[in-house]
Amino acid sequence: MSVSPPISYGMLSTYPPTQCGLATFSKALVAALNSDVGVVRILDAPEPFSGDEVVHQWVRGRAGGAVAAAMALNDYDVAIIQHEFGIFGGVEGVDVLDVLAELWVPTIAVLHTVLVTPSKQQRDIIEQLVARCVSVVTMTQTARRRLIENYSIDPSKVTVIPHGAVDNRVALTSIMQAAQSSAHADPAERRQVILTWGLLGEGKGIEWGIEAMADLIDLKPAPEYRVVGQTHPKVLEHDGERYRDSLVDRVRVNDVSGAVSFDARYLDEAELRRQVREADVVLLPYDSLEQVTSGVLIEAVTAGKPVVSTGFPHARELLSSGAGLVVDRQDPTAIARALRRIFTEPGLAEAMSAEARRIAPGLLWPAVAEQYRALAGNAAASRPRDHRLATA
Repeated sequence: MSVSPPISYGMLSTYPPTQCGLATFSKALVAALNSDVGVVRILDAPEPFSGDEVVHQWVRGRAGGAVAAAMALNDYDVAIIQHEFGIFGGVEGVDVLDVLAELWVPTIAVLHTVLVTPSKQQRDIIEQLVARCVSVVTMTQTARRRLIENYSIDPSKVTVIPHGAVDNRVALTSIMQAAQSSAHADPAERRQVILTWGLLGEGKGIEWGIEAMADLIDLKPAPEYRVVGQTHPKVLEHDGERYRDSLVDRVRVNDVSGAVSFDARYLDEAELRRQVREADVVLLPYDSLEQVTSGVLIEAVTAGKPVVSTGFPHARELLSSGAGLVVDRQDPTAIARALRRIFTEPGLAEAMSAEARRIAPGLLWPAVAEQYRALAGNAAASRPRDHRLATA
């Protein structure tokens, strides 16, 4: 009985050392696929190649760049395009279509953003992208519904595969031991830790978390709010540290300097996992009403941490079974109320952690990578390798 050779993957994306969520996602997926993967890295200017998996660099705006990127991807069995409007050149990232026009291998697009009210150009790009791919991945059911309801696309092409997370779960015995120890400890000995992490910029809603701390100072001991992560490089380039400085000012105005700390480092994986393990609650106070994918949310839930989040679509979907509490955006009073419940309501934090642990296995990278392998296998079998895709 013959055995089919492993599928090889060409992936088009930003990639580390670029510091952005898409780059981090792509590196994790490459590692989880554990196969022959060649990355075509998108960047603003030429840089030294990073990692053996990077086989080509596409410098935005460079003449012939799209064709060269496509030729590199065509060396593999299946192409995977990570799509965000902001990473490709041209108006609204239209240059991605130039790559698709030159691809003749089966192509899968992973949509990290699905807008409800796109511009005409954004709508055209997404509809052509879906038309030219054999499959499209969204990371939530909400994003899938948005895509089907608001765009002229073939629904049968759309598959939901979760974001993926590293396994940062603590053994259940450790949780029980910690709970027993806490029950007999002097409550004044340890402060509860609230954690928000990720690249900083407008829209993260950190200001509302800071204001919420002013409503929790009566707790004994008062909890600590840790804001971890450097300012997003694009934000830093255009606005400097204006947002971070405004947060520091808000800490002073609300007189919570003893309850809020900032760590402006870009954390490596080991340090980030340690920070998450130390947290008692993860807070996502985001302003966005559009966000259908959040890697931070996935990481928090798979680590078994209770979550308080504003009601962006991914949070409403993932936390609906009880792994977290959803609050209104830009409402520090609601945030404080939810945090107080977790800290004071008997059994609530434990119940939320238990639900998070129940749903975690299907969100970890090995399970996610297996779904991508199955999708790629179907894509590779759907057409001969050298059959050029018809343009939309």
